[in-house]
This record gives sequence, C-alpha cells and structure tokens, in this order.
Amino acid sequence: EKDALLLPNDAFGQHLATSKRFDDEVDQKTLMDEAAKYYANILWPLSKLVIRKIEEVQRMGVKINMIAPSHGVIWRSNPMKIVEAYLKWAKGESERKVLVVYDTMWGSTDKMARAIIDGLQSKGVEAILFRVPTSDRGDIIKELLEAKGLLIGSSTINNGVLPTIAPFLEELRGLKPLNKIAAAFGSYGWGGGATKAIEESLTKAGMEIAFPALSLKWVPDEEELVRCFEYGKAFAERVLAT
Repeated sequence: EKDALLLPNDAFGQHLATSKRFDDEVDQKTLMDEAAKYYANILWPLSKLVIRKIEEVQRMGVKINMIAPSHGVIWRSNPMKIVEAYLKWAKGESERKVLVVYDTMWGSTDKMARAIIDGLQSKGVEAILFRVPTSDRGDIIKELLEAKGLLIGSSTINNGVLPTIAPFLEELRGLKPLNKIAAAFGSYGWGGGATKAIEESLTKAGMEIAFPALSLKWVPDEEELVRCFEYGKAFAERVLAT
C-alpha cells in the first residue's frame, strides 16, 4: 500500500519477449496488441469476474502507481491505461469491424469468402480475412476481441466442417465472446452440413446469428458470387446498425 504497487498475478500480463522491464521502454502498439492477445486467449471467459474485481478495487479508493503482473512488462508510466482497457474488453465493447474466418477444400469457399469481404468493405466496414491453416489462431481470437461481427466459412466434409475449422469452433465455445453477431457460409457437393454445424457452435458460444447461413453447391458462378457480395453487404449494414 505504501508503494502503491499492485501484484495481480496473471491479470494485466502479456506474453511479450523483451529484455525491457517497463511499459514505457517498449513500443506502445506492440504492448497493447500483446496485452489484448493475452486477455482474449486466456482471460476472456472470466470477464464478469474481471469487472467485479476492478470495480471492487475502485470502490476501495486504493491508489495504484505501478502494476507488476507475473507475465510481461511492468506498467509504471500510466497503469490505469491497461485497467481501462480491461474494463472495455470485459464489457464486450467493440468496433465496427468484422472477421471472415474460413477454410476451403478446392477453392469454392475461398471464392465465397473473398466476395463477402468485398461486400463488407463496400459499406466502409473494416473487414479482416483469415484462412485458418495459414493464420495464428491466437491472432484471430485477439482481433475478435474488439470486432463486432464474425463470419465463419467451411466446405463440407462428412456432413460437417473441415478438420481445421472444428478446433476453432470448439475454442469459441469455451471463450464465449460477448456482444457479437455472427453468420455461417460455405460450399458443398453432394450433401451439406458444414454451415449447420457452424451455426450450432456459434449459438453455443453465445453469439447472435445475424442471418441464415449462405450455402452454395459446387463452384460459385458469377451470379452466386454476387449473392456472396450482397450477403457481406447486408452483414455490414447489420454491424453499422448496432
């Protein structure tokens, strides 16, 4: 109390590899990105507890000059900056940003994803495309933390999603992201099933399904790609309306 030093263990940490000890000795954007990634991938399911504990400390009126977490650098220049960020993340405050997360078997779902991205961007919404096998899953979750919308796409295999998409859906169910809208899309050959499985997982994760899934058979033609564009456009309008 005399030193106004908070030792919060895991809270306010980062998995940041640096020889520096303090927040004012490292790049600020990198620091906040790593702090967000840490929160999103580890502490997100505990958001209600995070809010309760921060408000508890605020009611006590305890002065905090420095925060020294168990992981990462020590916050000394402006320790309340990370506290305010935690409250924002824990309350599910988001930006007008949409993630399109997908994988494809023979390229059809990829074509859909890119047309959807074009539709999102046509309305001025920030849209980020992630193909799961070539993306860091932790980075996807970090971007989702402050995004309002999530579109997940998969080709159908064995009446379900691709093996690369299944673990991502499982992680979402565990994290239970707050205040997100979502939708599913994908291609299929004989029998579908991927988009239904995605919608079920999104619902279990506590997300609001914005629109019925967009499912296309075989390779999308020009007319169907226009449908994908309009789907992205409509999703963007929903995000802008929230």
